[in-house]
Amino acid sequence: MKRIEVEDDLYAYIASHTQQIGESASDILRRLLGLEPLPKHAGDEQKQGRDPVFNRLNQQDVNVQKSVVARFLYILSMLYRSHPEQFDKVLALRGRDRQYFGRSQDELLTSGNSTNPKAIPGSPYWVVTNNNTTKKKSMLTQVAEKLGYNATDAEKIRDFL
Repeated sequence: MKRIEVEDDLYAYIASHTQQIGESASDILRRLLGLEPLPKHAGDEQKQGRDPVFNRLNQQDVNVQKSVVARFLYILSMLYRSHPEQFDKVLALRGRDRQYFGRSQDELLTSGNSTNPKAIPGSPYWVVTNNNTTKKKSMLTQVAEKLGYNATDAEKIRDFL
């Protein structure tokens, strides 16, 4: 599978045409372009239905959030609610010069300049939010992978942003 980068407005247009939870950008584009959908692998939908984060996340709820930061926090909150026992693994995620996650605002304030830490709703964790959207997407991918998602599902989670 190849990757392409698209501008935020084009991505928002594609994401706004999501019809079902976990639908990939490729599936949406195939539908919009009138191309045949690829056959699903046996068990894919069943596997996705069992995963708690895909049961909690839907594009409409994410889109209700008024900003990228609010959507970012909402997705992290859903990941925490789906995997509270494993979420401490995200504390290991770091950038070149800063820590991304912590257990307190002060912990993140001391890890770098202009971190703008925010509490992840419904969790005891905090996250730095003074990153661009691309970095936030990367962080979501890393969080999903730390929580045990494969690359495809991690991208689906990231694509909710």
